[in-house]
Amino acid sequence: MNLLLDTHAFLWAAFTPRRLSRKAREAIMDPDNEVLVSVVSFWEISLKFGLGKIELEGTAPEDLPDVARRMGCDVLALDAEDAASFHKLPRTAHRDPFDRMLVYQAIRRHKRLISHDAALGIYAPQGLELLW
Repeated sequence: MNLLLDTHAFLWAAFTPRRLSRKAREAIMDPDNEVLVSVVSFWEISLKFGLGKIELEGTAPEDLPDVARRMGCDVLALDAEDAASFHKLPRTAHRDPFDRMLVYQAIRRHKRLISHDAALGIYAPQGLELLW
């Protein structure tokens, strides 16, 4: 299974795995699954850290790519095609630009998005597969 972690799912997996659902935790830990963290998540974390909206105890945002790799995750780049074709994702009431790009990457790259955010289910008709 090919998985993309939503930002909160990545942080929970890295620092408080008990917050993940059993199904999400098992999928992340399954060595047969490809687990990815998008650079979009690192950008979101860095921005929110700089604004004082999130705290990272004992870790700086710039350490998180290494944290992801030590967890066995690969880093998913935001490529020119992702950015240039993003307009194809229908506009909905879900306006968070980071969530929308993660959703779009998951759809475009054929990954299941591990997310606790049930509101993202609005993108199921476009091909989003959520796992929680």
